[in-house]
Amino acid sequence: MKLGFIGLGKMGAGMVEHLREQGHEVVAWNRSLHALKNVETVEELVSRLEAPRVVWLMLPNGEVVDEFLQKLVKLLDRGDMIIDGGNSLYSESQRRGKDLNKLGIKFMDVGVSGGPSGARNGACLMIGGEKADYERLEELWQALAAPKAYAYLGKVGAGHFAKMVHNGIEYGMMEAIAEGAALLRSADFGYQMAEVFRIYNQRSVIESRLVGWVQEALAEDESLKDISAAIARTGEGEWTVKTAGELGVDVPVIKKSFEVRVNSDKDDPCHADGYRNKVVSALRGKFGGHQVKT
Repeated sequence: MKLGFIGLGKMGAGMVEHLREQGHEVVAWNRSLHALKNVETVEELVSRLEAPRVVWLMLPNGEVVDEFLQKLVKLLDRGDMIIDGGNSLYSESQRRGKDLNKLGIKFMDVGVSGGPSGARNGACLMIGGEKADYERLEELWQALAAPKAYAYLGKVGAGHFAKMVHNGIEYGMMEAIAEGAALLRSADFGYQMAEVFRIYNQRSVIESRLVGWVQEALAEDESLKDISAAIARTGEGEWTVKTAGELGVDVPVIKKSFEVRVNSDKDDPCHADGYRNKVVSALRGKFGGHQVKT
């Protein structure tokens, strides 16, 4: 199929390459220079698409999404489709969907998980929107996702809500793994940390990609001396905690793991708490390609 794609960051670029390798025609634009960019303006991007047009946004959450929506609605026609594949807050997606619906423009929200590697080789897609639109774009979901790694989850907002909760769960899982690593390192058994996590990842109950990534990081440098003890965050954990409060759901693990990140810049990098934070940072670097060096 043919679609427009706006945003060639570490996720967007991989998705465009993946689509093109499978024979799909992608008209791509990015604010800055990029090797995959093949049009100079958003106007040119839209002009090269055939109705009903499909434009995928892979942008940072917030005002920048609304900025591009305002630009696109002046260029698109009734029946055209905009898909937001970034990490937008679900309630913002609901608002955007309603606003676009009044103009006759379709809208879908897709939570994308898998990091840059998933974007490049097949991601996990959590899809919200009209069921008929989901079915019409089946070819697109199959092209972008790993085998069996996509699903229609409900009306507009459902995709980003599911991705928000996914990231909240991720916070809790990463924190538990990091706390275990700090405890192991503080014991007097002289553990080879990478070896412990290697065996944890061989058919144990906690076997997972996260445990595998910790093993990789510890094999590179058990002390994690060049990894930051201050853990950066991108918003989804906070959204999860706030939304849980609004819905009256107690989420103590996710809430505490978020608070640890908020206060991580106050922890001593040489203390066990600092080491715990370094493990979380190292994980962020492994799966998300985030900058985590000191």
